[in-house]
Amino acid sequence: MRLAIVRPPSADELIDEAAFDEEEFLPYWAELWPSGLALARHVAGRDLAGLRVAELGCGLGLPSLAAALRGADVLATDWAEDAIELLRRNAERNGVFLRVARVRWSEPEPLLRAAPWDLVLGADLLYERRNVEQLLELLPQLGSEVLLADPGRPLEPEFLERARSRWQIESRPAGIARVRLHSLRR
Repeated sequence: MRLAIVRPPSADELIDEAAFDEEEFLPYWAELWPSGLALARHVAGRDLAGLRVAELGCGLGLPSLAAALRGADVLATDWAEDAIELLRRNAERNGVFLRVARVRWSEPEPLLRAAPWDLVLGADLLYERRNVEQLLELLPQLGSEVLLADPGRPLEPEFLERARSRWQIESRPAGIARVRLHSLRR
């Protein structure tokens, strides 16, 4: 499966000092992260025909695009408006149908209204403590199967340990850099 993706030449050029001062917002979405590649590659190997899939913190949205190409009905979400707009354009460019929405995990109503999802995807989401707290609360409300890809962020072990109280978790190397795939099921 090949995709033609347009992305910003430099995430550093997208830094907005006012947005950072307000919410510590940095344009993480603009990077092509190994976790996103690993999750997209894994998703591309699954039959997702007819499944309802949501991606959290989609950034460039490679896992969402792969899921849509495998037959899923996809909602890709991020809190960065620029990420959503670029994903919309990349989907059109590749002839892929998916829905996109700007969603904050602290205001997850669009995701909750459509729950339960058959599959929830997330790549490299555990880079801030607040993300761990929000995901531990949000994920059980979204569905019974979650696939997370993580490159070994410092908060990954804590998240997995705390998530074990609600989920059965299987983890394995993804075959890209130090990325591990975590399958959470209830």
